[in-house]
Amino acid sequence: MPSKAFVEIKDLVLNTQIGTYATGAVVPDRHLLDLILAIDPQLVMIANDVMTSVFDYDPLVLQIDQLAQDGHYETQERLMTRIVEACAKYPQIQSVTMTLRKTPVRQGSGVLGIRLEVDTQTLDQMRSKI
Repeated sequence: MPSKAFVEIKDLVLNTQIGTYATGAVVPDRHLLDLILAIDPQLVMIANDVMTSVFDYDPLVLQIDQLAQDGHYETQERLMTRIVEACAKYPQIQSVTMTLRKTPVRQGSGVLGIRLEVDTQTLDQMRSKI
């Protein structure tokens, strides 16, 4: 079986505004992002302890923060699409699995999330348009 490597970001709180709610509706106060990025195992199993040998995810996290704060989103799906577009700019990323959750859904409870899996072929198609 071939080796696999992943960068995982879990429970990243996004400072964002998503949705339009009627008066008296429960408005989510937290938006949480989980992101799993498949990368080449050679970017993890390294001979020398230097940043140039690994995938530096910090610029991507910064860009995700900026996208989240980029204004009001009507839907979670639009923010997710923009995050995938940001990921596509990194050739080291082979696939993306993302979950964006909001809470609460009802008074004081519940989490609602959307999960998206984007394969290499889709990322390559996006890269060809960049």
